Amino acid sequence: MSSNEHPAADEPRDLENGTADNNAPRQPRSSVPSFLFISFVLFMLMGGRGDEFASSRDLYVNGLQSLNHQLSNYTAWLNGTATNFTLPAQDPNTMPLVSSFIAHGRTLDPRRGSYYANMTGYWHAAIQAHNLTALNATERRAPWRPLSEQWMLPTNLTLVPARLGAWNWTRSNKVTINIGDKLVPFARNASAGNADGEEKERDIAIIHGKIEFSDPMSSDELHLDFEGVHVVSTGTVYAFAEGPGRGNDIRALPALVPEGLRNDTARAAEKELRARINRLQDRINTGVFEQDTSSTDDSLKTNCSFQFYAQLDPTNVPEEQMRELEREFEEPTGITTVRAPELALEAVLLSQDCGLLYEVQHATGVQTKRLYGKITTYSGISTIVSFILLALFRKQATESSSAAGLSKVSRYTFLIQSLIDAISFVGHVTVAILADGQPSLSVLAPAGLSCLLFIYEAQFAVLIGQMQAHEDVPSPAPAPPTPAPPPSTPPASQPPTEGSAPAGEATPPTTAPPTTTPTPAPAPAPTPAPAQPNEPGRPGFLPFLWNHIRTDPAARLWTIMSLCLIILFRVVIMLSLPLFFISMLYLSMWAIQIYRGARRSRSSGLSTTYLVGTTLGRLFYACYFLGCPKNIFDVEPRPWIFLLALLMLAQAGTLDFQTRFGPTFFLPRRVARAETYDYHPPLPLPDPEAPEQSLGDCAICMDAIEVDDGMRRRRSKSRDGLLGGGGSGAEERAGFFRSVAGKGAARKSYSLAPCHHLFHTACLERWLAIKNICPQCRRPLPPL
Repeated sequence: MSSNEHPAADEPRDLENGTADNNAPRQPRSSVPSFLFISFVLFMLMGGRGDEFASSRDLYVNGLQSLNHQLSNYTAWLNGTATNFTLPAQDPNTMPLVSSFIAHGRTLDPRRGSYYANMTGYWHAAIQAHNLTALNATERRAPWRPLSEQWMLPTNLTLVPARLGAWNWTRSNKVTINIGDKLVPFARNASAGNADGEEKERDIAIIHGKIEFSDPMSSDELHLDFEGVHVVSTGTVYAFAEGPGRGNDIRALPALVPEGLRNDTARAAEKELRARINRLQDRINTGVFEQDTSSTDDSLKTNCSFQFYAQLDPTNVPEEQMRELEREFEEPTGITTVRAPELALEAVLLSQDCGLLYEVQHATGVQTKRLYGKITTYSGISTIVSFILLALFRKQATESSSAAGLSKVSRYTFLIQSLIDAISFVGHVTVAILADGQPSLSVLAPAGLSCLLFIYEAQFAVLIGQMQAHEDVPSPAPAPPTPAPPPSTPPASQPPTEGSAPAGEATPPTTAPPTTTPTPAPAPAPTPAPAQPNEPGRPGFLPFLWNHIRTDPAARLWTIMSLCLIILFRVVIMLSLPLFFISMLYLSMWAIQIYRGARRSRSSGLSTTYLVGTTLGRLFYACYFLGCPKNIFDVEPRPWIFLLALLMLAQAGTLDFQTRFGPTFFLPRRVARAETYDYHPPLPLPDPEAPEQSLGDCAICMDAIEVDDGMRRRRSKSRDGLLGGGGSGAEERAGFFRSVAGKGAARKSYSLAPCHHLFHTACLERWLAIKNICPQCRRPLPPL
């Protein structure tokens, strides 16, 4: 709104809507934090004296004048003096139509039941739309049809399509309601028996908030701002709801309530107007202005005006215990209270000028203070889980920091985990911004640990990529075969064949004897002067960048990571894709490592503790948000999350079995792509009568590799006298040389390298953990 377009005195326009200092929960759009940051920078650069500052101040000054004019007219109307304000008339068919859907205004026995006094919180509900201008066959037989027909008589049906706007009202099936509820103290009048004007909290509370419709076919939303009153004793709500940017006039609230509540409602509205004027005056005096963040696109979606009627569900908790429970929610002291009953309501949202009626079916809510407590509890648990994940990663990174360890693991496994931690970091920071209070500090702890995990895992993925860079270098193409040299000239001493002569020469006469002088060697051709090379032109930036990314593994990895992060943040904003994207990350985290191990015939080298701990830690977040029905975001449970958990656990078990039984244990031999080198071939045993019963000396520790009794027993069953060369076929030899004992595949006491150097298996394992070469001849060794 520009400075010269302020609302008129009696227009339902209020600059303080949504900015009042009460406990109204707000959900800012994703662009609000960045917008406020830029506004703050510009304000600091201009020193608070720029055009924007002046325009904002003029807007607030004009708004203050409008509110003062509205209050003066409203006060005169309350006192019965001359005024320009008149209370709008209410259709007599409205309350009977509302009563057809909800039981309105029932008073409970305070000793047996009560209502919640504070409705501040977040509500979610399913809705059913009724188009009162074109009822279907089922609705025509509804008992409320005659009432709706009478209620729609004043409506001009030709203007309904223009008022409905571009929003598809029939597609929405769910609604989210954010409510801020605050009791308003005001002075009782003399007729109420309190002439001294003492301020006391009455039965009326002013509420305001947002009603958000979502389109299940897209990520589009429609917001309605509502203002109303909450009658605490009966648990009823009466409110006006308008589209974004249109505002609500709280002076018209007495027209919605029953006759016996109009006086108290009018006094509460007057008190709220005075409080808003004082807050607006304080902002002008201190120079603290807020930008109008309402979107102009939203204001074009609809011009419908709504009335909102709601009824809280009664509880079986006595009123005294209910008030004690709510005080404990507001200011926890640790006392034991009654178990909190469910906070729920039934509501009706109807628009006479657009012929719409929405039936809000069993909206469940959670109070803001209680939600903050749940956020704090979740933050403590997630901090412990994140710390365990960080400790497990640091331990595994230390164990896999050798050249042999880095060659076994997949860089993409840790890259995917870093993306998951980036999502966790963004999500926790978002919760901290929305919480906007003490719980936000607790959420920063898991956010910081997730950020550390993201940095460490990304660095480790880059280190793995540098170690495995030779795998990405294509093998050089074989050199083309060298052409054969041309046949040489026959020697001069060899007589030519009769009837033949060299091509291009005359046949010598027969009387002349053959010459014996050797043919002189041809003079070498003069070497041409080297041509001056043409200086190549400097390549452009894009070809240079592409060549650098294509040839440098580190640059390629960082480029992939940057693109993934860009896609990640875009996906988080587009609410229709995050679940699919995150589930794919979870499913591919261990699957890539399994594929690399089977393709390279190398076990992952990841410890069982790391596999189990990391899998369970990652699944904690997924199962909490998609499996717990009472999570802090109130996300609906998805049954497929448990299938995802089983698949991840199965993948972690497969990785562990690859370490124990071989990388391709689950594949048939003909399918395995790479053959592993056998470090335990059959070796001849020494004679039993020899003084030294050993296979030789270890090339690392220089100790003898002794022959045990098991080798002797198996030698007696062998036909050729070689260790393990029994005649029972390939299955017996495979079972002998690759037998499984203890916790995994037990290796033999000896290992023979391809270079025919003999080692203890334990010694060679320790050596290969440092270098992948033979300690004697420096020849590269395959994995053990």
